[in-house]
Amino acid sequence: MSKEAIGTRDGDKFSTLAVKANGFVFTTGNIGYDPETGQLPPDIESQTKFTLLKLESVLEQAGSTILKVIKVNIFLNEIDNDFEGMNSAYAAFFRERGVTEPPARSTVGARLPWSKVEMEMVALA
Repeated sequence: MSKEAIGTRDGDKFSTLAVKANGFVFTTGNIGYDPETGQLPPDIESQTKFTLLKLESVLEQAGSTILKVIKVNIFLNEIDNDFEGMNSAYAAFFRERGVTEPPARSTVGARLPWSKVEMEMVALA
C-alpha cells in the first residue's frame, strides 16, 4: 500500500491536512475561518463556504480537485438550527463548480468546541 501525508511544515512541525493512499485522498476535518480576518464568521452559510474553500485547497495540494470528491462527512454543532443554511451553501458551492452529481454525504450533529460546522472529504487522487 502506498501512503503519503499531505500537509504544511512550520519549522520542524508538520501538520497533516490529508493522506493520499491507493488512489484516494482522505482529508482531515476542517473548519471555515475567513482567510482575510483569520476569524470564524458568525453565520453557518459563511462558515460552510470557507470550510469548502479550505478543503478545495487541500485537495488541490494533494493533486486532486473538488470535482473528484466522492464522499463528504459533515458535523454540525446545532443541526436543528443550521442544517438548512449549511445545505443551501453546500449545494451552491458544488453547483458553482459545475458538479452535476453531488458526492455522497453524511450530516450529523456534533459537539464542536469552536465552530458551527466541520467537514472532511474523500476524493479520487
